[in-house]
Amino acid sequence: MQAKTVMGFDFGTKSIGIAVGQSITGSANPLQSIKATDGIPNWDQIAGLIKEWQPDLLVVGLPLNMDGTEQEMTLRARKFANRLQGRFGLKVATQDERLTTADAKARLFELGGFKALTKGQVDAVSAVLIVESFFEAQLA
Repeated sequence: MQAKTVMGFDFGTKSIGIAVGQSITGSANPLQSIKATDGIPNWDQIAGLIKEWQPDLLVVGLPLNMDGTEQEMTLRARKFANRLQGRFGLKVATQDERLTTADAKARLFELGGFKALTKGQVDAVSAVLIVESFFEAQLA
């Protein structure tokens, strides 16, 4: 498998967590969370990260209901994925993100207790989990 750089997004209407990962290691690191206004980010911030990291693929987490059905946020995340593709011309994939926020909180809590649980960190670590679960799904 050729090494690929993957940038992941944990879409939210107020904040979007961003992480970057490498397919060769199957792991990712949190970059940052950027503010969004009703789901619309500062596109220049995203453009700067894309320019810096040169990802081969973008992965957007899809917030599904626990039974796998879609909800309003699922549609908004898909729209965000479409905008990323249209704006940057990169391949965009979506990844089921059920439970990533709970997992992110658990992981941060293990690392630093309640002090580690800032909203921005939770969003960025959620993006890490989206990228890592995408890598796992590719291997399955």
